[in-house]
Amino acid sequence: MKLVVASNNPGKLREFGELLAPLGWESVPQKALGVPECDEPHCTFVENALEKARHAARCTGLPALADDSGLCVAALGGAPGVYSARYAQESADEQKCDARNNEKLLAELARHADKRGHYVCVLVFVRHADDPQPIIAEGEWHGEIIAEERGKGGFGYDPLFFLPDLGVTAAELDAAEKNRRSHRGRALQHLIERLQARR
Repeated sequence: MKLVVASNNPGKLREFGELLAPLGWESVPQKALGVPECDEPHCTFVENALEKARHAARCTGLPALADDSGLCVAALGGAPGVYSARYAQESADEQKCDARNNEKLLAELARHADKRGHYVCVLVFVRHADDPQPIIAEGEWHGEIIAEERGKGGFGYDPLFFLPDLGVTAAELDAAEKNRRSHRGRALQHLIERLQARR
């Protein structure tokens, strides 16, 4: 199956490529097809993912897979949530943006004892832009936010996202292990199950 992946985030595209390859799916990043960035005006992950999937499908005529994901921190009322990628304002440089987002997260969380947080990923698959029955799948990954970054892998908040059961951060996991455990990996597994059930 050939589909367009409605994302320009290099980290997400890398993970999707690794997760989709064994399934025999030919995934094409939307940028390679000239699809402009879609607005994400909504306050929920599912609404933003649906908006992006329909936009990519409309622009390309292909089935589309879109993701909206982020980190939700209990003590911050669920923030940064859907604003995770632009929590400390947008930047063209992914590494600088990640660093600023992490700095802001630590500053906001410093006065709170509760460090619990979880990643959320909502995936939406549409067969075409006006698909009346999109497939929606969700995954969560629970952990804690630590005060100092650890690890060189992953992206975004991964160096601060500590997994108590493993004693490591998400950035200290190798790619295969992260994909197996992560919110994105779990959401994709749910999506695959639903796709197979629809056949």
